[in-house]
Amino acid sequence: MDILTVNDRPGQYPASYYAATASFLPPFATAEGDISCDVCVVGGGYAGLSAALHLAEQGLDVVLLEAHRVGFGASGRNGGQVGTGQRVGQEDLEKAVGMARAQQLWDMSLDSVALVRELIARHRISCGWADGIIEADHRKRDVAGSHAHAEHMNKIYDYHLIRALSSQEIRDLVGSNDYHGGTLDMGGGHLHPLNYALGLARAAQAAGVRIFENSRVVRLKAGCPARLATQTAQVTADHVALAMNGYHGDLVPPLGRRIMPINNFIVATAPLGEQAKTIIRDNHAVADSRFVINYFRLSQDQRLLFGGGESYGYRFPRDIAAVVRKPMRKVFPQLREVRIDYAWGGTLGITRSRMPSFLRLNGNILSIGGFSGHGVAMATLAGKILADGIAGQAGRFDLMADLPAPDFPGGTVLRWPLLVLAMSWYALRDRL
Repeated sequence: MDILTVNDRPGQYPASYYAATASFLPPFATAEGDISCDVCVVGGGYAGLSAALHLAEQGLDVVLLEAHRVGFGASGRNGGQVGTGQRVGQEDLEKAVGMARAQQLWDMSLDSVALVRELIARHRISCGWADGIIEADHRKRDVAGSHAHAEHMNKIYDYHLIRALSSQEIRDLVGSNDYHGGTLDMGGGHLHPLNYALGLARAAQAAGVRIFENSRVVRLKAGCPARLATQTAQVTADHVALAMNGYHGDLVPPLGRRIMPINNFIVATAPLGEQAKTIIRDNHAVADSRFVINYFRLSQDQRLLFGGGESYGYRFPRDIAAVVRKPMRKVFPQLREVRIDYAWGGTLGITRSRMPSFLRLNGNILSIGGFSGHGVAMATLAGKILADGIAGQAGRFDLMADLPAPDFPGGTVLRWPLLVLAMSWYALRDRL
């Protein structure tokens, strides 16, 4: 099954709220003929665009190949939440890799959010940034752990932008009786993800990056130089930067063992007007403690953007709105009859460890991906780290590449049914 086309029309953005409200660029040309460059970046999402921008700013000749349109994949469809930390909690990282490396990973996460903010400001990207992410506990027994985490971050990491929320406080901030406590992290925030991606593309183009859309790489041959082929072009590059996340297909087999594509779904309600403040009082983003996570925020025109729901299979469900409406009604029964104006799905890449995959496939071919639903900030920083690695400053790339990165059991054949079994079990636990 071709993950790049099974749910989408080639070269067309999905019919999402983000696409309906995006500040689009004119389409980029399709790659044709013989092309040579210092670095060829494959993938036009946050990671690829950030890598291309930072490489060009270091004076390198950069070509970016995107199979569809820039920001087409997860970068233009996600929940828009820009969080601190890694996808794995700090306490778990301390146990897995030790305190010193956990501190480095925490510092890197702060750098990732700071980089997003800096790029938005420097390149004047209009993407509706708003501060604050609430982690909401759907079970009373989770609250003590959340509060202990906030205290741990205050004391051990000297991070004071996170605080505990009592049951009353979270219900003041989020208009739902589904939550019993949690934390508020003012170091993170949320944004319009597609406009952010398009802003990075504008910046990369202005820096001299040659961007080609509708230019799917069908073959990659290692060597010095490396050679890449699309249907209409042959590209010769001294270095290759792979930034395909969940859309890697079978182009590079090792990525299939490391990074698994899974789908997620979001709806946008009709504008809520004054009711919006009764749903999320202070315009923070919210993510809850379920394994099959619900995540939601308000758009700039006061719609509720709600992500969640279960669907196991590479094809999107026929009625995405019905899939997502079910958990939305549980969290917000007062929105039971609200009109849904947009419903869409997207594909992201997860790793078994839930940590990003940084991989040297060859001396001059590097790969980044597997951001596991935590990619707005981390993918942006990963692109910069990859650019630094190609330019000769490989310290942070090697730090990430050295993290434990087990393959999925069962290889590419059995990994999906095994994941479905695991997801079904954890989804059942959410309901208990």
